[in-house]
Amino acid sequence: MHIKDKIAACEKAGKPCFSFEYYVPKTAQGVQNLYDRMERMGSFGPQFIDITWNAGGRLSNLTTEMVNVAQTVYGLETCMHLTCTGMEKEKVDNALQEAYNGGCTNILALRGDPPRENEKWSAVPGGFRYAKDLVKHIREKYGDYFDIGVAGYPEGCDEEVDPDVLLDHLKEKIDAGGTFIITQMFYDVDIFLDWVNKVRAKGITVPIIPGIMPIHTYAAFIRRATWTKCHIPEKWLEVLEPVKNDDVAVRDIGRDLVVELCKKILAAGINQLHFYTMNLATATRMILEGLELMPSLEARELPALPFKSSLGLGRRDENVRPIFWKNRHKSYVARTQEWDEFPNGRWGDSRSPAFGELDTYGIALKGTTEQNIKLWGRPETVADIADLFVNYIDGKLESIPWSDSPIDASAEPIKAQLSELNKRGFLTTNSQCALNAVKSSHPVHGWGPKNGYVYQKMYVELLVSPDVLSELITRIERSPDLTYYAVNKAGVLHHNAPAGGSPNAVTWGVFPGKEIVQPTIVELISFLAWKDELYRLGEDWAACYPQSSASRHIISSVMENWFLVNIVNNNFLDNDSIFELFKDLKIDNLNERIPVDEYLQNLKIADGTVTNGTVHELTNGAPAA
Repeated sequence: MHIKDKIAACEKAGKPCFSFEYYVPKTAQGVQNLYDRMERMGSFGPQFIDITWNAGGRLSNLTTEMVNVAQTVYGLETCMHLTCTGMEKEKVDNALQEAYNGGCTNILALRGDPPRENEKWSAVPGGFRYAKDLVKHIREKYGDYFDIGVAGYPEGCDEEVDPDVLLDHLKEKIDAGGTFIITQMFYDVDIFLDWVNKVRAKGITVPIIPGIMPIHTYAAFIRRATWTKCHIPEKWLEVLEPVKNDDVAVRDIGRDLVVELCKKILAAGINQLHFYTMNLATATRMILEGLELMPSLEARELPALPFKSSLGLGRRDENVRPIFWKNRHKSYVARTQEWDEFPNGRWGDSRSPAFGELDTYGIALKGTTEQNIKLWGRPETVADIADLFVNYIDGKLESIPWSDSPIDASAEPIKAQLSELNKRGFLTTNSQCALNAVKSSHPVHGWGPKNGYVYQKMYVELLVSPDVLSELITRIERSPDLTYYAVNKAGVLHHNAPAGGSPNAVTWGVFPGKEIVQPTIVELISFLAWKDELYRLGEDWAACYPQSSASRHIISSVMENWFLVNIVNNNFLDNDSIFELFKDLKIDNLNERIPVDEYLQNLKIADGTVTNGTVHELTNGAPAA
């Protein structure tokens, strides 16, 4: 969606809106950390984010990659910076094509700063000299596909301090096809508002988005103000100077000052604020809280579907997903990016030859070895692993190897039962409670259009010891309402699903004037793909520990021997039957430590026949006909 249209929607609704800028990190770990932060800050409710370009285009490929990920994986409306600096026309066209392919529809067209080694800016041969030339080129090549933003300078810029000349340049950029303006940072709101009046007097009517720089530390505050040559009000210096060596006090006072500045901007009728985050979250969040713009659970905008929708060019119509990747959103999007029949308005053809190649998609465990050991400790028994799962369910642990983010409020109705299961050694990796006609506006479980009703079948996925698997399967098959799949790392499979493993909808919604929507499913082929990923993640976790350590042995033993089981209760009125399956079901030796020598000499293979990783379907322990 175009930024100008988002701003118009905010104006019509009469509510303030905001957006975030991020810059491209210099390291791979920094990129991953920024992705995590972008996802978390996405919950603040920005209308869009933008991602900077780099002088000379040195990291231009990373810019387009990050724009693609933000759009496709995280569903964030993204604006890509694009500069003339160091950019031949071919590079510009390549960048625009990458943005187009990623579903990006917004460009911030800039001339850019000269490389450090150059004293004066000059265009490369075959490049663009001014931002207005870049704007014109984008318009000629792509028509109205891109919304094109341009920079505004309320207090001048390095090469031109005459405000009238700068206004003339701004008008030229708008006349060339610019559709919105984002300003350089400023701290004196009177200077900014006076500049806005001059812009309007020049006949420029497009939206003006003020650039806001939060205050993180005193030194950074002074450095950035000096760099941009923006005026700092005397009052600001008077209150910040005495506490300049106390970072916490600077941030607290800085929050109040920037909140006051933003309130004056909003009071003047400008409803969009753009925060230069410097890839940091806390100072920006504090300002939003001060402005009462942070969404509450009740006030948040409900999603169109019960999963995060992608804004990727080829994925915008996706409306069905397997539930297995509920807590591994990024992995799911990456792995299905090249599936031949995807998307086509339903679940794509997972039998595609492109299906299931793990190494291509970067599904490996996140974080360094040291970070993961600090987070999950050094478990030496199944009971120790179970304690981690219990802490995760109780909200004391922010992630486990199979879930990237903390447990959310949707699990509240069954948290006590999940916790009890894990205490007894049944390791739950995914779940959802049953719902019967919950209003689509419900702050936790709601999704989809207004005045509808949503439903869910109870679903639990867990790792189960082979010692109790047969008894668990016997109990499941006594119930006409329960269906299941159970598979181990080697591919030995048990199930009672209908022939062919056809999809089983576990979430659906009923809305006025629409067909029933069934967005979340369980189906065999996808389950087997998820199996590969789940065991791979467990292996990665085990590999964080030395080969001779008890931690490595116990995690590897669970991965080699235990079964991944998913159970669906097809009676959506029932939240109890699945848990009743485990009544009096006991796993022995939860506190047993595996002798190192025994582990190294004899890695047990779980019950069943394995030949070169082939899947053998079993019924009650016997090969299927």
